[in-house]
Amino acid sequence: MNDTGNNKNMIFFLISCMVLLFGYQYFILKPQQEQARKAQAAAAAASSSSMAAGLLPSAVHLTRNQALAQSPRVTIDTPSVKGSIALKGALIDDLYLTRYKETTKPNSPNVELLSPAGTDNAFYVDSGFSAQNLPNAPGVNSVWTLASGSVLSVGKPVVLTYDNGAGLKFTRTLSIDENYMITEADQVANGGTQPVTLAPYAQVVRYGIPAYATHDAYVHEGAIATFTDKPGQYITKQSRYRDLADGKKTLSSSTTGGWFGITDKYWMTAVIPDQKLDAKFTVQNRGDKQKPVFTTGYMASNAVVIQPGQTWSTQSHVFAGAKPDALMQAYAKSLKLPRFENALDWGSLGFITYPFFLLLSWLYKMVGNYGLAILCLTVIVKLAFYPLAHRSYEQMTKMKHVQQRLQPKLDAIKKRFPDDMQKQQEATMQLYQEEKVNPLAGCLPILVQIPVFYGLYKVLMVTIEMRHQPFVLWIKDLSAPDPAHLLNLFGLLDFEPPAFLGIGVLALLLGVSMWLQFKLNPQPMDDAQKQVFALMPWIMMFIMAPFAAGLLIYWITSNFLTIAQQAWLYRQYPVDPVPASAAVVTASAKKKK
Repeated sequence: MNDTGNNKNMIFFLISCMVLLFGYQYFILKPQQEQARKAQAAAAAASSSSMAAGLLPSAVHLTRNQALAQSPRVTIDTPSVKGSIALKGALIDDLYLTRYKETTKPNSPNVELLSPAGTDNAFYVDSGFSAQNLPNAPGVNSVWTLASGSVLSVGKPVVLTYDNGAGLKFTRTLSIDENYMITEADQVANGGTQPVTLAPYAQVVRYGIPAYATHDAYVHEGAIATFTDKPGQYITKQSRYRDLADGKKTLSSSTTGGWFGITDKYWMTAVIPDQKLDAKFTVQNRGDKQKPVFTTGYMASNAVVIQPGQTWSTQSHVFAGAKPDALMQAYAKSLKLPRFENALDWGSLGFITYPFFLLLSWLYKMVGNYGLAILCLTVIVKLAFYPLAHRSYEQMTKMKHVQQRLQPKLDAIKKRFPDDMQKQQEATMQLYQEEKVNPLAGCLPILVQIPVFYGLYKVLMVTIEMRHQPFVLWIKDLSAPDPAHLLNLFGLLDFEPPAFLGIGVLALLLGVSMWLQFKLNPQPMDDAQKQVFALMPWIMMFIMAPFAAGLLIYWITSNFLTIAQQAWLYRQYPVDPVPASAAVVTASAKKKK
C-alpha cells in the first residue's frame, strides 16, 4: 500500500513538473524569445532602412528630364565629367563621362554613367546618416541648401547645408579632382540641448541590369567589395548582376575601411569610407528577380554621440568614372585604398595578363598606334619563343619529309593491318621512332600560344585604354569585332548582322592563314583526321569572327610568321629521294607478313 502511494506521489510529482516546465516555456520563455526576436528584427530593419533610404518605388517611370526636374540641382563641370547633384536628398545621380563616347561614330553621345532616381535605369549614390530617433533628420526627400559655390569643378568646391529645425545643422562640402574622385566632408553641429546619436552611411544603388552588360564569363560586371578579412588584411569579392538578381552571392560583413561599388567592364561607381572607420557593409538585391535593385555600401558599426555644443566631422569619397590602370594605381597610392587597382578584372591569371598589358602600353608609347603595337607584340612573342618553336617546326618539317619519303611504307602498314587501327598506329609509331621524329612536335607551339592568347584577350576586353582604339582603314575599334562583314558587303551597307553570322575580312584572313599553315604541316594518317584538319580552319573562322579585331590581328600575324618560318625550314631540309618504289616496299611487307 505504501509502495502504491509512493508511486502515485511520484507520478503526480512528475506530472506537476512537466506542467510547470511547459507552462514556463509557453507563458514566460516563449514570449521573451518572441520579444527578443522582434527587437532583433526591428534593429535589423532600422539598420537596413537607413541603407535603403535612397530607394524609390519601382513603379515610378519618369523620363530622364522629368526626373531631373524633380529637384533643384548643383552643376558638375570638369574636364572628365559633366552632370549635376540633386539637392533633394543630396544624391549624386546625374553624370556623363566627357572623355568617352558611346560608339566610334563622330556624333555619338558621351557615356552616361549615373541616372537620376525615378527613372527605370536609375543609378546613383546616396550618402547620409542613420538617426532613427532624431526628428527631421535629412533623408532622400529632404532638400538641402546650396550655401556656397555655384558649380562643382576642379578647385571649386560647393557647400550644402541642412537644418533640422531642432538645433542640428548638417554641412556637406563637396570637392572633385580633374578625374573621377569626389570628396565628401561632412560636419554635424549640435546646437540643441540634448545629445544626438547617428551613424554615417553611403550606398550605390542601381535599378536593373544594364542593357550593355556582356554577361561574359571572363569579365566581371556587377558588385564588388574590398573589406578586411583579418585585421590589416583585405580581400576583394565580386557578385555578378545575374547572381544577385537570383538572390545569390549576397555579401554582408564587418570591416575597417575598404571600398564598395558596382562595376562594369570599363566603368565603376564606388563609395569609400574613412579607412579607419569600423563599418558593416552589404551587397544585395533589394528588389526581386524580374526587377532587381542592386545596392552595395556601408554604415558605421558604432553610432556617434554628439553632445550639445559639439561638432562632429568625417570625410569619405565617391569614385564615379572610367578605370584606367594608371589612375587606379595612383588613387590606391595617394588615398591609401587597399586593392583599388583590382577594380580592373585581370582574372586569376593576372600574372600573365598584366605583364602583357604593360608591354603593350609601352609599345603603344613607342609606335603611337595600338594596332601597330599588337603587330610588334606578335613579333616579340615569336622571338621570345623562337628556340622552342624552331625546334618544334624543325621536327614538323622532318616529319613532313619523312611522310613523303616513307609513304610507301605507311601504305604498306595499312595493307598489313587493314582492320586493326591499333596495330596500324603501333607500327607507324615504331617507324617514326626509327626515323627519330616526333609526330606531336607541332603541338608545342600551339600550347605555348595559349597563355599569350588568353593574356591578350583579357587586355583587349577589360582595359579602357584599348576601347575605341583605331588601327587602319575600316578598323576603328580594336576591342570590338570586325565591322566589315560579308553580309553587309564589307561595310558598304549600313547593316550590322548578328555576331554568329558576321564573317568579316579578318575572319576570312584567319581562315586562309590557318588553311595555309595546316597545308604545310604533316598530314594525319587517318582519313577521318584529315577531314577534321581540313575543316578546322573554316570552323575556327566562324568561331573567332565575333572576337575582338585586335585578337584576330594578333593570330593572323602569328600564323603568317609561322608560315614563313616553316617555308624557310623546308628549304633547309629538302625532300629526300624515295629509295624504293611503292611496289617493292609493298612486296617486301607482304613477305614479312
